Amino acid sequence: MGEQPQPQQEPLLEVEQCVTSIPEDHEATCWGCGLRLVFSSYSPVYKCGWCGAVTQGNQTSRKPDSVCFSHWRRFRDGFFVTVLALFMLFVICGGVWAVYPVVFSISIFCGIFHCTVAALLSVFTIASYCLASFKSAGAPPGIRWGSYPMVGKNDLENYTFCTYCSKPKPPRAHHCRSCKTCVVDMDHHCPFIGNCVGASNHQAFVIFLISVVTSCSYAAIMTIYASYRIWPPLEFPNVSSYGQMGSKKVLMEIIISVASSAFFLSARGIILVYLAFASLSVNAGIAVLLCQQLSLIYEGNTYLSHISSPTDIHGERGLRNLVRFFGCPYPLSRLLLGYTNTGKSQNNSGSKLL
Repeated sequence: MGEQPQPQQEPLLEVEQCVTSIPEDHEATCWGCGLRLVFSSYSPVYKCGWCGAVTQGNQTSRKPDSVCFSHWRRFRDGFFVTVLALFMLFVICGGVWAVYPVVFSISIFCGIFHCTVAALLSVFTIASYCLASFKSAGAPPGIRWGSYPMVGKNDLENYTFCTYCSKPKPPRAHHCRSCKTCVVDMDHHCPFIGNCVGASNHQAFVIFLISVVTSCSYAAIMTIYASYRIWPPLEFPNVSSYGQMGSKKVLMEIIISVASSAFFLSARGIILVYLAFASLSVNAGIAVLLCQQLSLIYEGNTYLSHISSPTDIHGERGLRNLVRFFGCPYPLSRLLLGYTNTGKSQNNSGSKLL
């Protein structure tokens, strides 16, 4: 019998070896309640499910600022506060000395009236400045933290850890390195008042800006009027030939005549001219700052929050933010908010009809 042919063996298929790795659990400790947290993957920022505290990676205490840096900040704030105090004192005293002899020369009633207005504006401006400067900007409230039995559920919701103070920092709070403390709803650090602008003194700061704009506007009007009253008479020698001269030459003749008459101004007149220019310049700068502050309050935002996240909406914008900020009386707030709500309802109805 013949040998049967053996079947040919097919070559074995190559099998690829796939190795899968099981991620290890990452453990962390919450700074707020001290509980151990387990995550399936590493995250630089995480939130505790019990107390709600937010922890950032590599969260370690920072070294305090150097002595030179602290001295520089203190010197800068003291310099700006001194400059502002001297300017307010100069405007008040110089204005009284230079303006009111001219005002009293018109009539006694006019002089007494304007002296009363100037005294009220001065007292109101200085009082609001002192309130914004010496009042606390808004220190964070003391809260228990560190261990689980002491920290309840959601006690530290959205709190972060301040690496400068080594304490909990509430939402919308920032650390000021000049004041060396955290400030709730911090808007900015103002060197002209030597203090931060926060939740407690923000209203006083805005009222101070309003009083400065009002006082500078009043001072500019009074100094310009008094300067006009005591200005030496102008001489125009070529007035007969103004019709044959161009507009530029006429303007130059007027400027030369005014400049030549300014040499004959008394000391009172020079002070009046300086006060007029200084009041207008300060009024322009403070008015821009005031408009920025009112715009941020209308949007329900602060300056620092606007800089850090300009596209995020931190609150509902509207006139109710201004009413709540200034603490308007109930009848006035009801009138204003009722007017805005009526306007919104009319806009909504119109959009629905469209």
